[in-house]
Amino acid sequence: MTRHHKSVETISVHVPFAIRKYGGRKQVVVPTGISVDAQRPSVDGTLVKALGRAFRWKRMLESGEFTTVKELAEHEKLGFSYMTRVLRLSLLAPITVEAILEGKQSPELKLADLLEPFPVDWVGQR
Repeated sequence: MTRHHKSVETISVHVPFAIRKYGGRKQVVVPTGISVDAQRPSVDGTLVKALGRAFRWKRMLESGEFTTVKELAEHEKLGFSYMTRVLRLSLLAPITVEAILEGKQSPELKLADLLEPFPVDWVGQR
């Protein structure tokens, strides 16, 4: 009786990527040089929510519904300091807001970074 031995070839594939935590979620980040098609834009819900709040609060203040930020913060049951930092997001350059809404912002960009002071002029924000 003869036994047939089949040879098995092993192929290893190395896929370089990293898993990073952004806005409380894990996201796969591929290195530069990999096709852009391989990495779909990922909308960061935390950033989008913060932008939505900022523009909503700005509208509420501009409409006269609330006369001061302090009054609005009390109504929303939020800290005055936090509200002023989030409200500042309404001063972001339109191109930056659009990139965030489309998920095309830098993958390293986090809400904590945006809540830090930034230049008011749009050219300085780049």
